[in-house]
Amino acid sequence: MKNKTPLSGLSLFSGAGGMDVGFIRAGVEIVSANDIDRDACLTYEANHPGGIIKCGDINQNLTDIRRFEGIDIVFGGPPCQGFSVAGKMNPDDPRSKLLWVFMKAVEFTKPRAFICENVKALAVLDKWSEVRQQLFRFARQLGYKYKLVVLNSTAFGVPQSRERMFLIGFRDIEDINDLEAQFERYKKQAPTVRDIVLPLGVAGSENNQRVCNAKVTIAAKPVMRRSPYAGMMFNGQGRPLNPTGYSCALHASMGGNKTPIIDEEHCYFGQDSWVEWYHSYLMAGGEPLSLDAAPKRLRRLTIDEALRIQTFPHDYQFIGGQSSIYRQIGNAVPCDLAQVVAEVVRDFLSTPELITPLPLMEREAKQLRLAI
Repeated sequence: MKNKTPLSGLSLFSGAGGMDVGFIRAGVEIVSANDIDRDACLTYEANHPGGIIKCGDINQNLTDIRRFEGIDIVFGGPPCQGFSVAGKMNPDDPRSKLLWVFMKAVEFTKPRAFICENVKALAVLDKWSEVRQQLFRFARQLGYKYKLVVLNSTAFGVPQSRERMFLIGFRDIEDINDLEAQFERYKKQAPTVRDIVLPLGVAGSENNQRVCNAKVTIAAKPVMRRSPYAGMMFNGQGRPLNPTGYSCALHASMGGNKTPIIDEEHCYFGQDSWVEWYHSYLMAGGEPLSLDAAPKRLRRLTIDEALRIQTFPHDYQFIGGQSSIYRQIGNAVPCDLAQVVAEVVRDFLSTPELITPLPLMEREAKQLRLAI
């Protein structure tokens, strides 16, 4: 990376900056970022100082984005609650319309490439097929060749089963047919939950102080699955994590009883799993235990453990109350996954034989705009 000329990037719907961390690692210089969440903006500024982040409604700042016309990359993840399996999946949700605001920003800035991140559901469910076709038409009308890819974080070294959609478009590249194949070069074995959290120490210790006090209680009517780490054996929507496997997707709703559960004795000290024992007991026909029968060794995932699972840097500072910090973490794209996407995009932008040369006058005009 040291020998490559940095690319310029415009970050939209930036949140706490998880996606930006990955892009910066890949050699992208962020010239501006935007989000509406005040705490997320303060977090972003604390880790990326210099007034890069603009806090406020992107609709009110959209015309100002024109000054970045000719930038190398525009990237971001418009709010996905209207399309998410975890949400109500309502296409009329005002937050869903921000998808088109992102594409409008692409129209205004005419970047060499854009990356629009969202939930897998938008990419694969039939009920969103018309939305996908509208996205594709918009990209074609703007002169972009594009690919829609779905990536699972675990394939790229992230200890979390989190599938995300990336719509990737290029303006001056003729052939992007092997774009998906390029991701194969970046695949690597992900560590387990235990691998990633063990160095922190147990909850409440020096490097793992930010605990979630939401109590773990037994569900009176458990929903059983074949795996003890699926279904719902406990109240709330926080599932237990398998320390020898990968985490489930971390969501913005963490912070209370929707926060994943850790069996501390099993994860940190290698004792037999209480979760697996209880699952076997129920599957054998046992009656659910009483509400408060869950042992104290079952507790919620801490903030610092969640940060590691999302592959944030260990010294990344978060601003806000506990619920806000959990929300910022859950809303983020895992940093390591974002880096892979950025690396693949920059590989394409940095391969001269793939680039369609700009007409001389347009090239000179672009250089002048960036200089200004």
